[in-house]
Amino acid sequence: MSNLHTAVQVLRISDVIAITGLCRSSIYNKLNPKSPYYDQNFPKSFKLGLRTTGWLKADVENWIEKSAGFSLRKAI
Repeated sequence: MSNLHTAVQVLRISDVIAITGLCRSSIYNKLNPKSPYYDQNFPKSFKLGLRTTGWLKADVENWIEKSAGFSLRKAI
């Protein structure tokens, strides 16, 4: 059995903004079930500390791929 480990990368809000092209309020609107812009497929954030939130990079990239209908890995 091989010991291949995939590094898990955590993105902060500024990284999610840069990758998605969405502004901060749009990201939080996509996460808010009460918002008319709620997107149940948008990656869920998680707490890294008292005032710090993170997203898994793979989740954000998968959301972009599904939303755009293509693979980022093929485009790069």
